[in-house]
Amino acid sequence: MGSGYVGILTADLHFPESSSLKGKRKHVQSVKAQVARRFGASVAEVDHHDAWQRCRLTLACAGRRHGELVDLLDGVERYLWSQPLEVGRLERQVVKVGE
Repeated sequence: MGSGYVGILTADLHFPESSSLKGKRKHVQSVKAQVARRFGASVAEVDHHDAWQRCRLTLACAGRRHGELVDLLDGVERYLWSQPLEVGRLERQVVKVGE
């Protein structure tokens, strides 16, 4: 019986055009929805809730193979870099369930 893998990606994002919390939330909600829809990942804003131009997102996804999740996380990173925002620090991890 296989145990599967979990991929986790944390990204610090900067929205230089945002001039209010409402504006930032609009951008963050859009990014979260696109990532969830395109990649099937669960996404949460985990830090910088009160900052107008910054946020930290963490996403998680599950799969049967390690390589499958590496490819998925690569796709998420490419998507983030293609958006009209600034990508700061990225941290990623793929772990085998049960380890």
